[in-house]
Amino acid sequence: MQEAGRNSLELEGVLTEIGALRRTPAGIPVLACRIEHRSRQMEAGRLRDVGVELQAVVVGDKTSLLAAAPLGSLLHVTGFLAAKSLRSRAPILHIDTIEFLEGNRHGIQARNEAQG
Repeated sequence: MQEAGRNSLELEGVLTEIGALRRTPAGIPVLACRIEHRSRQMEAGRLRDVGVELQAVVVGDKTSLLAAAPLGSLLHVTGFLAAKSLRSRAPILHIDTIEFLEGNRHGIQARNEAQG
């Protein structure tokens, strides 16, 4: 096995989809969602419009927080990327922290940080 390396992602975006709550064989709640991000980023000295829609998953206690969020909510999330499954190597974001941002993009309605 490879030694641990850096794998972290921080993203602001809009919650565009929430799946059905399911449970792992061990009974741990899992909730899938989709987050859409759009922004302007500096690349090679020029501004570039970027957009991405990313599949994400929340595991454990944070599922209830996400399940209660209305579609269209502005989120700030952090987490790590992993393969979707053994058969699909497509990346999926595993969310560690969720912040719900108010319309002014500076306030926080709710925050749930991963418990270590």
